Amino acid sequence: MKKDSLVIHGGETIDKFTGAVNIPVYLSSTFKQPEFGVSLGYEYARTNNPTREALEKLIADLEGGSRGFGFSSGMSAISTILNLFKSGDKILINNNVYGGTFRVISKVFSNYKLNYDIIEDFNELDFSTVSEDVKGIFIETPTNPLLSITDIEKISEEAHKKNILVIVDNTFMSPYFQNPLNLGADIVIHSATKYLVGHSDIVAGLAVVKDKELGEKIGFLQNAIGAILSPFDSYMLIRGIKTLSVRLEKHEENAKKISRYLNNHELIEKVYYPGLKEHLNHEIQKKQASGYGGIISFKLKEGCDFKKFINSLKLITFGESLGGVESLLCHPATMTHASLPKDLRDRIGIDERLLRLSVGIENSEDLIAEIGRALIISKGED
Repeated sequence: MKKDSLVIHGGETIDKFTGAVNIPVYLSSTFKQPEFGVSLGYEYARTNNPTREALEKLIADLEGGSRGFGFSSGMSAISTILNLFKSGDKILINNNVYGGTFRVISKVFSNYKLNYDIIEDFNELDFSTVSEDVKGIFIETPTNPLLSITDIEKISEEAHKKNILVIVDNTFMSPYFQNPLNLGADIVIHSATKYLVGHSDIVAGLAVVKDKELGEKIGFLQNAIGAILSPFDSYMLIRGIKTLSVRLEKHEENAKKISRYLNNHELIEKVYYPGLKEHLNHEIQKKQASGYGGIISFKLKEGCDFKKFINSLKLITFGESLGGVESLLCHPATMTHASLPKDLRDRIGIDERLLRLSVGIENSEDLIAEIGRALIISKGED
């Protein structure tokens, strides 16, 4: 089944109890057992719930996995997965990983002696230098916010030779454009708050695995830790996913136009978008994904006032998050990546002139006109 059909018909699309076309919201914390020793598959809602189960089957289908898991946020998903590791283990992470991911690894799990190393470019990693205590690799591709691309298949192949678990955050691409499990990754994670729900109205996280034994381990942790997704938010996420294909196509269509506009603008120093042929890893992205997504980061030239640019926006919303139908602009250095040490931010280019644009599904001409006007104002030429 093609992706644009699977988003609508994947998983359990019809309620198995009533035949309802939309999976109902099962608001019950507990379930009656028919008799002693007999279960209908649902006992306590932390362990399982029919609405969440339908969502988990849907995301497993979309990612080509055997089992999916719904969490109360993307960070809940990441935190639960990190519990697969033990004290003394080390994980490797991108140098411009999402600030929340860096924070939980460096400030929370480090207290339990889970160590980490920052990798400048996974594509250049020499696995002969990787120490024996490395048990996991956590990849964002594209990264947030610099849109760096990692060759998932290459890294997975090398990592598995050393029994290293490969975890891929697929938030920016969504399963519509990229399927890391099919490229060799062990676990795929989503902040479903973003493109999957697509309307900026819930907070949610998802994880998917292909290996059933690994799925059992994560299922145990999901139940034991209990950071589960509510039935209502599960319903909202199923509903949002049904329009994923049409939304992503429009997000990308707009992003391509805007990235080309920015790339040719005299007040822009650099554009970060994997859909541009000038992007360092454009060919890797082209090989492993079916699209380039709707996120663009760009750096204003010196002399442009980023605050004036931001404050002049009317159509584009200035705020946290991404992946909604509305265009959202954020300032990574003071928002999403404030948790990264300043010396690291400065070294990799997350400075005050860097802006990240989550391109919405508005009219592209309106968005370009807004950006052009804001750029003129940022230069003090209003």
